Amino acid sequence: MIQNLKQLTILFLLGILLILGCKPGQQKNAVQADVIIYGGTSAAVTAAVECVRLDKSVVIVCPEKHLGGMTSSGLGFTDTGNKEVIGGLAREFYQRVYSHYQDKDAWTWQSKEQYGNKGQGTPAIDGDKRTMWIFEPHVAEQIFEDFVAENNIKVYRDKWLDRESGVVLEDKKIVSIRMLDGMTFSGKMFIDATYEGDLMAAAGIGYTVGRESNRAYNEQWNGVQTGVLHHGHHFGDLNISPYVVPGDADSGVLPRISTDPPGQKGQADQKVQAYCYRMCLTKVPENRIPFERPADYDSTQYELLVRLLDAGWDETFNKFDPIPNLKTDVNNHGPFSFDNIGMNYDYPQAGYERRAEILKEHQTYQKGLLYFYANDPRVPKEIQEEMQQWGLAKDEFTDTGNWPFQIYVREARRMKGDFVMTENEVLGKKRVPNSIGMGSYTMDSHNVQRYITPEGFVQNEGDIGVHPDKPYQIAMGSILPKENECHNLLVPVAVSSSHIAYGSIRMEPVFMILGQSAAIMADMAMNDNINLQELDYDLLKEALEDKGQIVEYTSFKRRNFVERN
Repeated sequence: MIQNLKQLTILFLLGILLILGCKPGQQKNAVQADVIIYGGTSAAVTAAVECVRLDKSVVIVCPEKHLGGMTSSGLGFTDTGNKEVIGGLAREFYQRVYSHYQDKDAWTWQSKEQYGNKGQGTPAIDGDKRTMWIFEPHVAEQIFEDFVAENNIKVYRDKWLDRESGVVLEDKKIVSIRMLDGMTFSGKMFIDATYEGDLMAAAGIGYTVGRESNRAYNEQWNGVQTGVLHHGHHFGDLNISPYVVPGDADSGVLPRISTDPPGQKGQADQKVQAYCYRMCLTKVPENRIPFERPADYDSTQYELLVRLLDAGWDETFNKFDPIPNLKTDVNNHGPFSFDNIGMNYDYPQAGYERRAEILKEHQTYQKGLLYFYANDPRVPKEIQEEMQQWGLAKDEFTDTGNWPFQIYVREARRMKGDFVMTENEVLGKKRVPNSIGMGSYTMDSHNVQRYITPEGFVQNEGDIGVHPDKPYQIAMGSILPKENECHNLLVPVAVSSSHIAYGSIRMEPVFMILGQSAAIMADMAMNDNINLQELDYDLLKEALEDKGQIVEYTSFKRRNFVERN
């Protein structure tokens, strides 16, 4: 009798476990939602918010501890392009920035009147539309955190995708993804919102790294661009020697100059445009942290800068762009600056350990450059004295040593998707099918390599700036994998485009736009129980416009944007 009771008890407990569908201790490591978003970028947040507003369950799982990507990590001098094509949740974000700075308590180190109204291509503060395009990093991050809190979005931070075997697919659909700590996330739809395209790649989706040849898509500005000197980020005709002993090739080459040939103009390569950290600096003594000497500082890494300064180059501070409260968004400017040219080629496909090494090297280079400017006696006195007045902003990035938590990954993997955006679509030479949003910014690539010319001088290559005549549409197929690869994944950041087209698409407002559109597409596919590639575009367009998205330029004139309550 007792033996039978024991057997019945065991069977009862086993039955409960079967009903729960898990083993003891397993349930807490398994999360389910309608939509699983991997990545912590601005696109991730807008996608998640839109999912909630469409009554779909959603979680964000990301390696990052901070949300917002570059928008909240120093890129406060926003690359707006034509602001009239920024709609939906992206515009709501900038309206929230506006609301924040209407409060006099937001102005800690200067008054609103002292700030002025300088923006990039548009005034910083646009009172008619209640938008503000320029902001401090911590303000952007708080707005993203507010979005998450208001919509009760669960965020799993410091979670790293198992890129080797963590993606489970069945019948061309992702079923679940597993993190390195064993935690799994199951859903009906998945969104890869990373700059690197890690989930996309781990799911076996085809992608590209580097520059296509001009022949690949009949483009002009793709591939190697030797001899093309746009912007001012090149050595021009300064004729600076790359050799340790000027003019003597046998003496060796200075650091940070490649001895490899640059390649033929227009040909493909797998090199990646340079990255940098967008630093938030200030001159306010009470809020300034002086530039410290990095532990592995090496002044010889900046010998080329000495020659550049000796040649009379004096544009060091040209991209110390002002943001509120006497701070800056500092970007690369000139032939030798904060872009760490040629040191990131393996980053897009590298493992986590190697990526960490690349990030550390970039920090050492950039922090070392600041220290060099402020302390090396070879720097001209007037430049050095100016740099000594600057320092890291004490009230920004307070848990990462006042250094931005996100490096500017200007480009990594790019999906080979259902439709490939090229310069022909960006420049209006070809029609774009099924628009889900719009871009307008210059096709902008930073330098890719620093090499030695046949004449024996140093030169940079890869910096391109070509401006579209008008805003352009972005195709639905550019965020969709090919139908024979995956049916339930959307990729609004590592989008399907050529290198040079991505140079325009890669702006943060566009990522927010595409993140929201991705969520709307996921919602419609779930509601109709169809593959993403089967969506009815006419219905999708109606849904997008109902949410304030701009899918064609003329539609802006029919809309009157107001701040959401």
